[in-house]
Amino acid sequence: MRRRRFFQVASLSVAGLSMATSCTNAGKATSPESKKGQHPHKVPDYRRNIKSSFTKGKTKSANDTLILALIGAGSYGTSLILEAAGLGENIRVKYVCDVDDTRGGRAISELEKIQGSKPVRVRDMRKVLDDPEIDGVFIATPEHWHALATIWACQAGKDVYVEKCISHSIGEGQKMIEAAMKYERIVQCGTQNRSADYAYTAHEYIKSGELGDIAAVHVRELLSGPVPFNEKKNSRAPDTIDWDLWLGPAPKVPYNVSRNKSWGYYWDYSGGYALTGGAIHQLDMARIVLGDPELPKSVYSTGGRYFFDDNRDMPDYQMTTFDFGKFVMTLETGACTPYMVKSSPKIRFGDDFPEWGQNATRIQIFGTKRMMYVGRMGGGWQVYDKGGEIVAQESGIYPRKAHIKNYLDCIRTRKQPNGNIVQGHKSSVMAHLANLSYRSGCNQLLFSPEYESIESNNKAQELSQLKYRKGFEMPDEV
Repeated sequence: MRRRRFFQVASLSVAGLSMATSCTNAGKATSPESKKGQHPHKVPDYRRNIKSSFTKGKTKSANDTLILALIGAGSYGTSLILEAAGLGENIRVKYVCDVDDTRGGRAISELEKIQGSKPVRVRDMRKVLDDPEIDGVFIATPEHWHALATIWACQAGKDVYVEKCISHSIGEGQKMIEAAMKYERIVQCGTQNRSADYAYTAHEYIKSGELGDIAAVHVRELLSGPVPFNEKKNSRAPDTIDWDLWLGPAPKVPYNVSRNKSWGYYWDYSGGYALTGGAIHQLDMARIVLGDPELPKSVYSTGGRYFFDDNRDMPDYQMTTFDFGKFVMTLETGACTPYMVKSSPKIRFGDDFPEWGQNATRIQIFGTKRMMYVGRMGGGWQVYDKGGEIVAQESGIYPRKAHIKNYLDCIRTRKQPNGNIVQGHKSSVMAHLANLSYRSGCNQLLFSPEYESIESNNKAQELSQLKYRKGFEMPDEV
């Protein structure tokens, strides 16, 4: 990956940290405390089988057309596959798969214009995976489907680009690694900052010692809001959707348009729009910049539904503290701050830097000498000294194109991708731990990075063990 030198400049100012201290409505979605779900003191099986490169599968030249499919054709999945098709990397999208017939039309029509052939629309991803011609898939379903779809794809001999958050539990991520390594399949996680050059030059700056020892890291995903939510009543599922297949591994419930269209508000399908849907990018970026530290030894998360006491499972504000031993990381997430803004396209695709004070998605790193701000998916990084003096900086652009291209390159070369499944899992574990702490009553969880197990809370242990419907089980052996 290309590395660029950071350069010296001067000016601007510094902002501080904030901390939430209360917990309301946090226990609403918890299960009764139980001894069930205790994790054994055992090193996860996947660690014995991690491979740095694969020998199975033939390499392909640029002249070989890659045959791909999209699984999950909502707005983001559509933009993802159209960006892939527009890269000029000699690919053909054969299928657009979605359980909802009202989705995917734009993807199909635009792909037909780009590639000169019309993709086949299917509902059931297993029809895609049964096709021996398919080289790889893009998985952009709701989060509760990510793990099983990835495992099925690996078992079928397909390479995978899976959107974040890659898993719905710690155990799912472990199984995804097992499948990727056993079947030697490329799995590129949708944590796109892994393909951002400026993430690695920020790490080089920290490694040089110019920031000093790292004492604290603050990560935020504070979205506009508060946003009202009126849950609709259960109804008959439209003929245009296979609701049973949409639910897949999740509990069987009647059709509800709120669950269907706003699934990020329900624990059954997501870890939250702000956390697993957004902040996972910043958590992963912070880990890159810090040199991919191992997992934290304890987690404490608090928050609640402060603005609307409605039926959403997710808090509208949540504050989490991760103890890494040598430093502390905090994470603020929520949708109640209309004065916070994400970086503009001008910043994400140009050389400008955010106004850090009210940037909704910044990372802030405190060293014993200086402090650093880092933008996610564009925005670059800046280092501040006393008096608001900027002493080093580097701009950075939105890396999604580079990330998709890296996936396609790795299908051809069989090399591990930038956003490999091991690092994707570790970043996801942090998000899951934050929610488990919150959902178990805003309790501190002691965590073993060696065993990837919660040591201190029966309720959190039970919540971490997901139950799957028949036909959609997570396999004991992949």
